[in-house]
Amino acid sequence: MNKTFRIVFIGILVSQALALYTIESMIPVPFIAPGAKLGLTNLITVIALYILNNKKDVFLIIILRLLLSTMFGGNLSTLMYGAVGALLSFYIMLFVKNIGKDKVSIIGVSAAGAFFHNVGQLIVAAIIVQNIAVTLYLPILSIAGIGTGIFIGITSNFIVKHMSKLPFFNDLNISQ
Repeated sequence: MNKTFRIVFIGILVSQALALYTIESMIPVPFIAPGAKLGLTNLITVIALYILNNKKDVFLIIILRLLLSTMFGGNLSTLMYGAVGALLSFYIMLFVKNIGKDKVSIIGVSAAGAFFHNVGQLIVAAIIVQNIAVTLYLPILSIAGIGTGIFIGITSNFIVKHMSKLPFFNDLNISQ
């Protein structure tokens, strides 16, 4: 992949993540867990994890999305929660994807990422309020997180399979 194509492709993925962030912020989520979201921006992270050879590019997409979404409609609190959750989720998804190459599907990788995204956010909450009891909220968040992680995984699987059929993306070496 040449440098110009890489920069443009990363820019497109970041802009898609920002569009999904904006849409998600407008959706009232009637979950059991207050503060739970659908995690639509993680759709782009999971797709990038499976279609980009260089995992540093996926990391770059996450960082750019976090910074730009904070500038567009967030604050320092959302940046802290989002950054820790997204980065922990990314590293866990990368670990699960590499360790369970043939045993764990994209859906399982996404569900693991969703769970650890919640873990990361609860760690930040526990540090901010200086009370570990906040982690008692994890089982409720886990149910919502794993459910949305499965939804994001199914959607990512569909998109990655269809992208791998496009001749334009042959040089990306899309791996399932």
